[in-house]
Amino acid sequence: MIRVRRVYDPPEPGADGDGVRVLVDRLWPRGLAKARAAVDEWPKAVTPSAELRQWFHGGGGTAQEFRARYEAELAEPQAVAELDRLRALAAAGPVTLLTAVKDPEGSHAAVLAELLAR
Repeated sequence: MIRVRRVYDPPEPGADGDGVRVLVDRLWPRGLAKARAAVDEWPKAVTPSAELRQWFHGGGGTAQEFRARYEAELAEPQAVAELDRLRALAAAGPVTLLTAVKDPEGSHAAVLAELLAR
């Protein structure tokens, strides 16, 4: 099971809870202490590149274009290896992809979750 949540939200309690908490943002979230974030993994190979983020947030294109460019970045060998490792983690138990964006379901984290679920 793969979930997407905001990194600012506290971890879900319980045996299953969030499982492995994976930060999928290139930069550390502003104003968040590492201990409070409870991040288990931070694989930068699967985060959008600085160039892609700047292009998109600078009004460079549509969400559909962003998705296509992000999926192309995720096809790079280092990203593919990291995706395979995250899939293995998800096969063993819950994985929660964490992002600082205000709308996680409409972000790169949702694209990543969808690719991992395939």
